[in-house]
Amino acid sequence: MAEVEDIINPRGGRFRRNGRFIVLAVIVALLFGLLSLRGVASFYTDYLWFDALNRASVWRQVLGAKIVLTLIFGAFFFVLMWVNLLISDRSAPTHRPPGPEEELIARYHTAIGGRYFLVRTVVSLLFTMVASAGVPSQWEEWLLFVNRKEFGISDPQFGADIGFYVFQLPFLSYVVGWAFAAFVIMLIVTALSHYLNGSVRISVIGGERAKPIVKVHLSAILAVLAVIKALDYWLARYELTTSTRGVLDGAFYTDVNAQLPALYLLIAISLCAVVLLVVNLWRRGWTLPVLAVGLWAFVAIVVGGIYPVFVQRFQVDPNETAREADFADRNIEATRHAFGLEDMTVNPFDYSEVLTPDQIRANAVTVQNARILDPVTVHPTFERFQAERGFYRFLGEDALPGTEALEPTLDTDRYVVDGELRQVVLGARELAGEDTANWERRHVRVTHGYGLAMASANATTDEGRPDFLVSTITNDVDDSLDLDFGVPQIYHGEDMGGYSLVGTTVDEVDYVANDGGDVLGNYSGSAGVKLGGIVRQLAFALRFGQIEPLISNFINNDTRVIYVRDVRDRVEKLAPFLQFDSDVYPVIFDERIHYVIDAYTTTDRYPYSQRSENDRLQRGGLAGPRFNYVRNSVKAVVDAYDGDVSFYVMPVEDPIIEAWRSAFPSLFSDFSEMPDELKDHLRYPQDLFRVQTNMYSTYQIENPVSLLVGTERWAVAQDPGRSVSAGGTLESSVDEQGIVTVREQRVSPYYTLLQLPGEDDPSFVTLRSFVPYDENDDRKELEAFMVGETHPDGSSRLVTYELTSSTAPGPVLVASGIAQTEEITARLTLLDQAGSQVDFSDLVMLPIDNSILWVRSLYVSAEGTSVPNLEFVIAAIVGETQQIGLGRNLNEALQQLFPGEDFSDIVGEALGDVSGADLAEDDGDGDAGDPDRPATADPDETPAPADTRAPDDTPAPDVESPETLVELLTELDRQFRLSQEALAADPPQRSAWAAAQDRIDELLAQFRSLATGG
Repeated sequence: MAEVEDIINPRGGRFRRNGRFIVLAVIVALLFGLLSLRGVASFYTDYLWFDALNRASVWRQVLGAKIVLTLIFGAFFFVLMWVNLLISDRSAPTHRPPGPEEELIARYHTAIGGRYFLVRTVVSLLFTMVASAGVPSQWEEWLLFVNRKEFGISDPQFGADIGFYVFQLPFLSYVVGWAFAAFVIMLIVTALSHYLNGSVRISVIGGERAKPIVKVHLSAILAVLAVIKALDYWLARYELTTSTRGVLDGAFYTDVNAQLPALYLLIAISLCAVVLLVVNLWRRGWTLPVLAVGLWAFVAIVVGGIYPVFVQRFQVDPNETAREADFADRNIEATRHAFGLEDMTVNPFDYSEVLTPDQIRANAVTVQNARILDPVTVHPTFERFQAERGFYRFLGEDALPGTEALEPTLDTDRYVVDGELRQVVLGARELAGEDTANWERRHVRVTHGYGLAMASANATTDEGRPDFLVSTITNDVDDSLDLDFGVPQIYHGEDMGGYSLVGTTVDEVDYVANDGGDVLGNYSGSAGVKLGGIVRQLAFALRFGQIEPLISNFINNDTRVIYVRDVRDRVEKLAPFLQFDSDVYPVIFDERIHYVIDAYTTTDRYPYSQRSENDRLQRGGLAGPRFNYVRNSVKAVVDAYDGDVSFYVMPVEDPIIEAWRSAFPSLFSDFSEMPDELKDHLRYPQDLFRVQTNMYSTYQIENPVSLLVGTERWAVAQDPGRSVSAGGTLESSVDEQGIVTVREQRVSPYYTLLQLPGEDDPSFVTLRSFVPYDENDDRKELEAFMVGETHPDGSSRLVTYELTSSTAPGPVLVASGIAQTEEITARLTLLDQAGSQVDFSDLVMLPIDNSILWVRSLYVSAEGTSVPNLEFVIAAIVGETQQIGLGRNLNEALQQLFPGEDFSDIVGEALGDVSGADLAEDDGDGDAGDPDRPATADPDETPAPADTRAPDDTPAPDVESPETLVELLTELDRQFRLSQEALAADPPQRSAWAAAQDRIDELLAQFRSLATGG
């Protein structure tokens, strides 16, 4: 019926069809407009964010670089394309010969009419947009190119300064590659234009297939392409210095003696092709262009591809060391410089299994700061006793062994405690997460984190829990700690997404007081952007995809919006050309929390330097694209309250950071401007240390022949893990060829405060150990260990201690010896029978003079609870024989190693004050972050853990000693259960736990006596 109506009234049918098209067009336009508006809003609010940080010049310069590049490349392409189309239009024949294509061509000319200028312009613009699409992404290479510096070092093959490879070659290579692709597009479009204009015929009845002008025109474009290809081959010579053809990176024998001559030949062939194509401008036919292209293709395949493979297989591989030794020497020198290994201090370490009490006392700083509090293991304890009602959490992540997963951890640092520098474990109390169901709570009321918790790294309470120096939601600072802490609010932190509105008509919640009421506050800092009028409110509503910033009654003239609050996102947005460390750590100075992030300059263009093994790095940080040069040139600092960001340039020789300083002079500050309080907390970055230790395990070899053979290589030591079972943990990796390798996980570097061998002053270092390399990973003896340290003056150093003895065990062997000790095995068995979760801490290696003291803690989580407690501390001296001591603290463990000695004057009893404030069991939040814990806990409601236990400070009555082995094991099992029940009580029964431990020690001594027949 509709068809009949359309026949009767064709205009009505056309109207309905047009109406449907109009509706669809309007819907598409609205969607496009909404997306465009949101893009515009993000663009505008990004500028406001930069401006609020007084970094608008950075935003303008990056935008300006993108615009300038796009205009230069776009204008070049547009003009050339338009001119080529003009030539095609002007050369069109006045009379087109008949042929099968004539109908198509006639339709084309009928459609465009006389609008040739418009068609040329539109087509040129469309292809200009395509050709210029990727140009803005080259702004970093462009800025480095125009702000280039010299390294003052020449590459050994071509004699060019390293700065040419780093600053100029990347941009020049892009320009040449882009130009080649641009002229290929022009060639194709021009040929098509000639076809549509009738100058080219595929099928023709008599006459020529192409007019002479077409041959001239296309031959000219091909000649330009040949010139560009010659330039490409010329630059490709320099690319050989980072070749990955051989076992090592750089221009080796095949590259220099086969690939390089092939490139010279290809340059000559390309220039010959240019001559043939130019000559062809005055000749008829296509013989010369075909000959030029064919000759180039033949030489490229045979000489450029097959010949180097032949040389590698039949000249190099059978005699590798003789052919490659000189080039390997170049690789060693370049790699050591590029990774900061050339100034390595190497000291011999004459290992001895003998460690005396006098040596312990002479190295009191090292022993005093032995870390028995494991940052990973005690994280749940911080969460349990120092977080509040699910509002807050302690962030920080570390790689799980053998996986890409991350586990929560705390940070380590050093502060002045009782007038002496001490190592501490700390974590910032940040927002627990987004409450997306309640906009007011998430963005107006609960807007920030609050303070931090800090505990001594070398001490615990009687219950085996952290001895807090800064504790409770009110951030109580212990009198022993030299610290001023007046502004605890955290508006910018780790993993802090979303946005907050401050200065609204309502107060913000700081924390919940003891009586359950909210303690309120108002932001008085300078962070954020003023919402202002309706335009800004609409822009932020579009940016966040929420209408509340536009309609909320909480907003007034003083309201500011704080966004981009994650400290890593913050620094990456300001300096996207830097790489940032995976570990962000908090530092307290100027009475508030600041986050410190190590920043790196990297490149993969350093001639002859070996690329990093990124598959062995922790996720994030330097584990991105592979590089062969790195410097820790910048320390980025973010104020947790105001959000201010400072980039302090370290006093290191790094032309790359100097180039960026030239590009962005207002972004960076001199190291001399860094506050002295912050300089005292600088540390050697672990991501860089991971890279350097991985590289040094191979490049401690200075002989090129030995490097090629690989007989003297080291490997980073295997990680014993935290499991109570003996042996290491496994990891898997996939190389660039997709081959999966499974081996034992490598030990992670850790921070420790110690007195290095031969030195008098304490050093806060990161440490990692090595074992001999073995293809099957069977070698586990300690070969060497390396430490990295950053001083308050900004200088850094790397020191390697090479063991002169082959009998020193590595971490896995030490851990296995500890786990298989009779007394420890008996305790672990009983704990397992009691249903407890048992985990070791990291194994800490403490070099003392020419010996090594190994320290490890064992944590126990009672059945039904996730909070681990320190069960005992293990101290070991291991070699051909092993001496192992254990106790409730380090002093007791050392007393077992050295009977009759007392080290309490050095390490004390390592038991902190056990007041309620330290444990924060009732710190104003009721549940202290544990949703399963009652809001209040009455100690009287907790039953005594054992019938034989007296009240808190009353000695336990004598208990009859078991006489048989069965009775002994039964009593041991009972005492372990009593110990766990005492820890699981709320509040924990301190004296009951201590009495049970004493009884366990007596029973174990009796067990050893029975086992030896005593």
